[in-house]
Formats: sequence, structure tokens, C-alpha cells
Amino acid sequence: MSYLSRVNDVFSFLNPITDVLWEFPRNFEFYKNIPIIGEFSLAILLLIGCGLYFTLKLNFVQIRYFKRSVDILKRKNETKIGISPMASFLLSSATRIGPGNIMGVTGAVLAGGPGALFWMWVSAFFGMATCFVEATLSQIFKEKNGEDYVGGIAYYGRRLLNNSKVVGFVIAVAYIFYALFTLPSQVFHMFTAFGSVASQITGSVYARTDTLYIVIGLTIILVTTVIIFGGIRRVALATDFIVPIMAVTYFIIALFLIALNLDKVPYFFTAVFAGAFSPEAIFGGAMGIALQQGIKRGLMSNEAGQGTVTMAAAAADAKHPVEQGFIQSFGVFVDTFVICTISGFLVIIANLWSLDGFDFMALRSDKLGYFITSLKVLSPTMLEKPIQFLVALCYGMFAFSTILGMIAFIEVSATEISRNKVFLNIMKLISSLVFIPFGVACVWSGAELDNIWIISDLTNIVMVYINVPLIIIGFKYSKIALKDYKEKGELI
Repeated sequence: MSYLSRVNDVFSFLNPITDVLWEFPRNFEFYKNIPIIGEFSLAILLLIGCGLYFTLKLNFVQIRYFKRSVDILKRKNETKIGISPMASFLLSSATRIGPGNIMGVTGAVLAGGPGALFWMWVSAFFGMATCFVEATLSQIFKEKNGEDYVGGIAYYGRRLLNNSKVVGFVIAVAYIFYALFTLPSQVFHMFTAFGSVASQITGSVYARTDTLYIVIGLTIILVTTVIIFGGIRRVALATDFIVPIMAVTYFIIALFLIALNLDKVPYFFTAVFAGAFSPEAIFGGAMGIALQQGIKRGLMSNEAGQGTVTMAAAAADAKHPVEQGFIQSFGVFVDTFVICTISGFLVIIANLWSLDGFDFMALRSDKLGYFITSLKVLSPTMLEKPIQFLVALCYGMFAFSTILGMIAFIEVSATEISRNKVFLNIMKLISSLVFIPFGVACVWSGAELDNIWIISDLTNIVMVYINVPLIIIGFKYSKIALKDYKEKGELI
């Protein structure tokens, strides 16, 4: 049996488990027949329900203190311990703004129709309040570790549950597994992107076994290892540089294409709002599909309620815990309402499914190919190649920054297990010299992204089921912290 066959067998085994966890209890006919509620899986009820509850109890914190989050980011900070609020924001954005902002949005639209984007917005709006709660908890329960602050889901999980070291250990291990098994898909994205960049430069098409891909693989492993062994501060320096450049570049390209296609803007809003409740037949014709896809892919992009970027919030040297809550809530806004929206805008206004002679069903499974084809339709002929080149480069850097953030967070979570330097270095080596090469091997062997993504879907939903009960328990502390912040007159 070939290596690829063994890998695909593992993915095939995990797929039904993933579907059960995401769909439960919609797997049962009696539940699906319940009016309204039957449209929602338990995961969606938890995410939207918590976000709605937190929004109401905190008096729409994501709206009332939106400007305050921007003011905090503009503030100049010199920190001797931990990282600055801006560095924390960019570090968390490094993992939020990833390939999912293109692939996830495209996949959601292709599976659920344009209306899926509406449900991504709904999910993100309430998710901003959820993110406020988990980020504030991360600050409240952070701990000092040398010149750094460490914390996040494993730390507040332990402290909220009777300071149980067993709880902290289990949650830390769960996050480490989540991050390690998500790394291969990010490596796949980098290969796809940089291979496309090389093809644009040379005009040649490269097979996955070509020398080019060997060089790309070795470069990814080497550069990642060098940055990661510099600790969270070096990772923060890297993301401080990468995130703004890639986000602004992608944003400018998208605005340019939208400006060239202004006549299609009305169609975008009509398609999104109508499709949210009554998708076209080609997308299944059921509201539940659009809703499920929108929230599922929205979660994988902004990670609100998942607890997987809380380590960045804990690392900051904040004047008050809720300030990180404001900043991380703003991060969800940037991720979904800005980056995901412009990706969705491009896919929807291209409207490939309505073009005569276009085989929509044939390209539907190739999300990146579909997105690139959308760019071709929207781009002037003379700028087609440069635009594809820049978008592919942004896409690859999205994946690279996500890899850096995840491995840094693996180290933080590992400190909950042990702060022994040898152990922490072993965790870094496992990340950079085992799981990244595993991703490289998957690419070389011909594994498909949809198969690799099954693991991401599974680990995402597991983290949701771990984190949501914790933030429900800890909500009272975030609420008290917000009250304290207001009473001290910190708000203008």
C-alpha cells in the first residue's frame, strides 16, 4: 500500500466522525423535523447562542467599544514584559487571516450559495462578543514566564475548574493536537501559492515532484524553524511585518477589481440577502445549507469561540484585561467583515455559475481554481497575470503567518504541561521538523487538500466543544472586569 493510500485511508476514517460532530443532533430525523430549531446543529446553537447571550448581557460591547479598540491600537506602548497590544493584535491576526479567508469563503459560497456570506457576518457579529469574553479571560488568568506572559485556553480552563492541573494538561494537549494536525493543510496552501508564483514568473507548469517543490519544502522548514526558535517575540516581529503587508495588498487588489465592476455591486447584495434564506437550486435550495456553511467556515476563519487565538491575548502587556477583549473583538471584525467579505464579493460578482458554457459542477470542488477563475473574469486582460501573481503571493503568506502563529501557540500551551526548556524545544522540533515535513510529504505524494482539510474540520469542532463551556463558566469574570474598567473611568 502506497504512502498516499495510507494517508487517504486515515482521512476517510475521520470524515464520518467529523460530520457527526458538526451535524449532531441533525443526524436524527426527529430533530431535523422540529420547526426552526431543526435547522441548527448543536455546534451552531452553542456558537450563535453564546454570542447572542454575551452580546445582550454586555450591552453590545462589540459596538459600544469599537472605537476604543482602534484607539488602544494607536497608543504607543513600550513593554519590558510580554508584547504590545498592537503586536498581540497582529499575532492573533496572523492565525485568523489565513487561507480560509479565501478558500473557506469560496467553499462556503460554492456549497451554500451567496447567502452563506450573510451567515458568516451574523456569526462574526455575535462572535465578536464571544471573542471579547475569551480574550479578557486570557488576560485575567495569564501568568508570567520570564520576560513573557503565557496564558490562553489551557490556563483559564485550569483556573476556572478548581485550578486542576489535570484539566490544564488535557486542554493543552487538545490544543497542541489541534495545531499540529492543522499545520499540514497550511503547508499545502503555501505549496499551492508559491508554485503558482513560480509558474507566473517562468511561464512553466511544475509537477509536485519537481525540484522546485523540493526547494520550496526545504525553505519552509528552514525559515519556520529559525523564526520559531527565537520565541514568541521573534514570531511577533515576523507577524508585525507580514500581516499588514499581505492584508493591505490583498485589500487594495480587491478594491481595484470591485471598482472595475461597480455595476455588479447591486447583484452582490441581492444575492447575499436573498440567498441567506432561499438559496438557488444549484446550491441545494435550503436555508440550512447556507447557514451551516456560513457559520462553519466563518468559525474556521475568525476562530471566535474556539479559544485557539487566546494565547495572543494573554501575551500582551495590557493596562486592563478588557482592553485585549476590545482588540481581539476588533480582530474578528477585520477578519470577517473586511477580508472574508472582499473574498466573497469577488466570488459572487464573478457569478461563474450563471455563465454560458461554464461547467460549474466540474470546478466546484476546486476552491482555489474557482477563485482564480473568478479573478480572471473580473480582471482586465493586461493585468490578469500580475493580479494572479500578487493574490497567490498573499495567499502563501497568509498560510505562512498562520503556521508561525500556531507553532508559537503550541509552545505557550506546552508551558501549561511543563516549563522545562528541553521539553519546550522538543515541542518546537516536533512542530517544525515533523509535522511541517509531514505536510510537505502529503503534497509530494499527491494528497488532495479536501482530504487534508478533514482534520482541520475535526479539530476545530473539538476545540469548540472544549472552549464554549469554559467561557460560559468564566463569563462572570469578564463581565466584572468590564464593570471595573468603566468605574475606573478608563472609557471616554
